Amino acid sequence: MRILGFNGSPRSYGNTAKMLELALEGARLNGATVERVDLYAYNILPCAGCLSDEELACKIPCKIRDDMDKIYRKIDEADGIIFATPVYWFNLSGVMKNLIDRMTVYENMIHHVGKSLVEGKVAGVIAAGNEEGGAMVVANLMITLNSMGFLIPPWSFAYFTKMGDVLEDKNAVLDAINVGIVVAKAVMGARGKEWYTVDLPVDEIVRRVKERIMKNFGKDYSERKRKYLGSP
Repeated sequence: MRILGFNGSPRSYGNTAKMLELALEGARLNGATVERVDLYAYNILPCAGCLSDEELACKIPCKIRDDMDKIYRKIDEADGIIFATPVYWFNLSGVMKNLIDRMTVYENMIHHVGKSLVEGKVAGVIAAGNEEGGAMVVANLMITLNSMGFLIPPWSFAYFTKMGDVLEDKNAVLDAINVGIVVAKAVMGARGKEWYTVDLPVDEIVRRVKERIMKNFGKDYSERKRKYLGSP
């Protein structure tokens, strides 16, 4: 079982990334192999809307040649995908929107092979921002992903709309971990396997995520802080 996590934030160390890490840890605890993808590290061009001219022109492989070729391969191999985005003006980030639009090729394959190529994959959604809009982003993504053919299990979303470090908010931490657990369970359920629940070592999960963020992205944090805030 492979669970893929898309981070749609330019900050590899921020609240969006932390919530995604929590979710992936939850999936890992339930037997999944997980991978995190920071979308800002890829060149993902906007959709050209080929189907607006000719419906059958939208298909796999996409005519636009960019880093989506790598992303498509990861999506193909995934059983479940968690989409995590910051809240930008009551909506998802630009790079996440580009990703979603470019995934239209999967859904439009219904006109070529009779089904969406992501039909039956499981999706979860995470949104983080310091103002209102989290629920709007979650609803936007969920209806779009479900329209593409993704299975949306109950409780497969989490959002955080406060200032401060999300890892200090117990409810938000539990919600984020649960996204990964639910997505993993839904994948197992779709395969006819028995769902099982593990005891959640919440403090240990938070410790792992903090350690991973600082080890892998601490340098990124320092460099961005100097760039944007002029800190020494």
